[in-house]
Amino acid sequence: MSRIGKLPINVPAGVTVSVQDTLVTVKGPKGTLTQEINPNITVAVEGNVCTVSRQDDEKQNRAFHGLYRSLINNMIIGVSQGYKKTLELVGVGYRVSNQGQVLEFALGYTHNIFLGLPAEVKIETKSERNQNPVVILESCDKQLIGQVCAKIRSFRKPEPYKGKGVKFAGEVLRRKAGKSAGKK
Repeated sequence: MSRIGKLPINVPAGVTVSVQDTLVTVKGPKGTLTQEINPNITVAVEGNVCTVSRQDDEKQNRAFHGLYRSLINNMIIGVSQGYKKTLELVGVGYRVSNQGQVLEFALGYTHNIFLGLPAEVKIETKSERNQNPVVILESCDKQLIGQVCAKIRSFRKPEPYKGKGVKFAGEVLRRKAGKSAGKK
């Protein structure tokens, strides 16, 4: 049996999980999330415990078992606590600002980059003197916030020589030495 799939999910107070055919809906103080699940997977809610089980040991069903348990667990954590990601812009002249749900980046290109974000994602930008500009993203949907962070990072990935680019806060980059000092 799946080690992840067989673990029960504790549902905290203030969060409700409802199952209707193949649709799981999780409601909480931070929002509402829904997930369509495979018909071969069964989700049962008893009191404040949610369990995920499968019909048989077919290879695809074993894979879905752990997947849907993780997705439902992430939804429960998202609507109760939420997810927060912090991105840092490292480089001379790199700037970021936001107006509503639109982020404006100056990342060393000839033009500024504008990115419209979905309403489910809350944005905050910080630009302090002698500090790298920071973008803070908050959402209840782990998949959506990860996708937005990946899109922002794709504008200017950190390069290995000076470390310039958009990186996650606390991320450790592999650095290269660069050119040798001199030839013999």
